[in-house]
Amino acid sequence: MTRILIAGINYAPEATGIAPYTTKVAEHLARLGYQVTAITGMPHYPAWRIDRRYAGAFALRDYRDGVELHRRWHYVPARQSAWRRGLYEASFFASGLTALQMPRPHAVLGVVPSLSGGLLARAAAQRFGAPYGLVFQDLMGRAAEQSGMAGAKVAGVARLAEGWAARGAAAVGIVAEGFRPYVEELGVEATRIRRVRNWTHTGEATVDREAMREWLGLPQEAMVCLHAGNMGQKQGLENVIACARLAAKDAPHIVFAFVGDGNQRASLEALAARQQLANVRFLPLQPEQLFPSVLAAADVLLINQRGSVGDMSLPSKLTSYFAAGRPVIAAAARGSETAREVMWSSGGLVVQPDDPAALLEALLRIENDGGLRAHLVESARTWAADVLSEEAALRSYEQLVAAVLASAPSGRVHTQARRQRAAVGRSETQATERRDRWAA
Repeated sequence: MTRILIAGINYAPEATGIAPYTTKVAEHLARLGYQVTAITGMPHYPAWRIDRRYAGAFALRDYRDGVELHRRWHYVPARQSAWRRGLYEASFFASGLTALQMPRPHAVLGVVPSLSGGLLARAAAQRFGAPYGLVFQDLMGRAAEQSGMAGAKVAGVARLAEGWAARGAAAVGIVAEGFRPYVEELGVEATRIRRVRNWTHTGEATVDREAMREWLGLPQEAMVCLHAGNMGQKQGLENVIACARLAAKDAPHIVFAFVGDGNQRASLEALAARQQLANVRFLPLQPEQLFPSVLAAADVLLINQRGSVGDMSLPSKLTSYFAAGRPVIAAAARGSETAREVMWSSGGLVVQPDDPAALLEALLRIENDGGLRAHLVESARTWAADVLSEEAALRSYEQLVAAVLASAPSGRVHTQARRQRAAVGRSETQATERRDRWAA
């Protein structure tokens, strides 16, 4: 049986961010007949503290839906800084190396971030003499430059590490087309770069809007603008607090709900409290099965980013937003991947980042224009169905893995691997025109 090793710090039971995609890819490969092993961290995102069920453990081995998991302890910074992030990365890399006591994999796949996932993939590939590939969900060097994190001068170090990991990869997957120039600058030939997509991984709402609002403590009559997920540096959510202060005077019926966690949550709560903003709510991350119902309880779904954030990332929450049947507002730089995705989908409005008045104006425009609301909702749902389908996205990951396996020296790849690559090749030829257009 062909053995695939996946290295990445985020994995289920984390319900948001990158973990759902890494988990689903691993489980999908297992269902295809690969023997899949994953080296991963202790669940900690988006709270940025280790789940109490895993507290105190250094090494755990488990099986989950056909995947063998090797969990390793790592440092988790409660607050972000350059040196804390460095320790987070270094600790997972070092502890991950201790998990490399296993039969030789035929291919290795690393997931970035964390940066250590990519470094660990290359180290494992060198140890076992196996080819490897990378998936860039974010660009860590760009993130250090653009996120506003103190100590962003370490961007050069992150870029060097990314380059070392990427240049040796047989194939590199990128979740956003805007990542391509940066990855090429790292020294990766264009022919080795492949587009992979994230997909809509949330189901339908199972709790009606009124009941969910009551559960969340949100007023039934309010217009709810909801941010879901991480509350970190790159989100720049102080802009939303400033918008709430404007709305308290000019549109007091608008309520701003922050659902999730992150290293900036406490400071945001303190900021809202100092300004005595009764139109702001902070809510904990909800159970995964309720997440679609939480999104459906809102009137508008919000993505807010610092103006300095450009091509470093494409927020994974966008896939769920598009499927939720609610208008989206992206307060993001026009040249950013987030803005491009929202504009391509026609499922939302893009407004100037770091401009609370522009955000409030967009909210009022959506509220007062029923035709616009209907157009945004229909466009978002169409985009989710046509472009963000799980089937098409997983097929792109199959192709990435097949490319890595195909790069192995002649005679080093197991016969079954060749058969599986052939099966994936046949699947490629049956791909729809729609997939070819958007997932190429």
